[in-house]
Amino acid sequence: MSLFSLENKVVLVTGGGGVLGGSMATYLLEQGATVIILHYKQDTVDETVKRMQSISNKVDGYVCNVVEEKSLQEVAVAIIAKYGRIDVLINAAGGNMPGATVGPAQSFFDINIDDFKKVVDLNLFGSIIPSIIFGKEMVKNKQGVIINISSMASERAITRVAGYSASKAAIDNFTKWLSVELVLKYGDGLRVNAIAPGFFIGNQNRALLLNEDGSYTDRGNTIIANTPMRRFGDADELHGALHYLCTDASKFVTGITIPVDGGFSAFSGV
Repeated sequence: MSLFSLENKVVLVTGGGGVLGGSMATYLLEQGATVIILHYKQDTVDETVKRMQSISNKVDGYVCNVVEEKSLQEVAVAIIAKYGRIDVLINAAGGNMPGATVGPAQSFFDINIDDFKKVVDLNLFGSIIPSIIFGKEMVKNKQGVIINISSMASERAITRVAGYSASKAAIDNFTKWLSVELVLKYGDGLRVNAIAPGFFIGNQNRALLLNEDGSYTDRGNTIIANTPMRRFGDADELHGALHYLCTDASKFVTGITIPVDGGFSAFSGV
């Protein structure tokens, strides 16, 4: 079997009903993987699974909350009973809230701390808790891959997005920490890595980056000016890094974060 083969791998995608998570799930399904969508809304799960069945019948979906341990445990039991194992976990669930950001006429001192905590819960604990629940199943087989989703906001000071930035910076450290923990205690069949997308247009940031006529907002123009490729990314441009990290092509790779950002992280602005 090819090092790059995804055939018959059982892959879980949290946030699989979102723009980036859904794109990843669709790609993996096209490559022959068995893909299981995890999302907190039943109608989103149903719609996503139905749409993906036009590609392959090797798709399934479950409703769960990534920050509730009991919810994830129940899903894990059902998945193992049906599929026997979990090969890959992609922690794609995440997001932001207005109260955890600093508006144009605000300062840091106007942040809603409850919203800040919710953003950290979703982006950080929404990756930690699934990694605990589903990682236990991987450890039983001494095989498994966990892929976290980081961000450009993790390593650069991106104005306004305080809560999101803090949680994604923590994801980078958690990725390194868990990669070392698993490989030292359970062997080199357990790997943990992350992908750090640059700027992509999604449902949550569309109004922030694009005007109604499709032109860039001031913030959108600033991002483009600091992206050497001079454009936003397309969701399918994450697929190459994702494929690499899911397969044995990267079997000696753990604890890294791969930027997919059009050169944003390399550019000084000069």
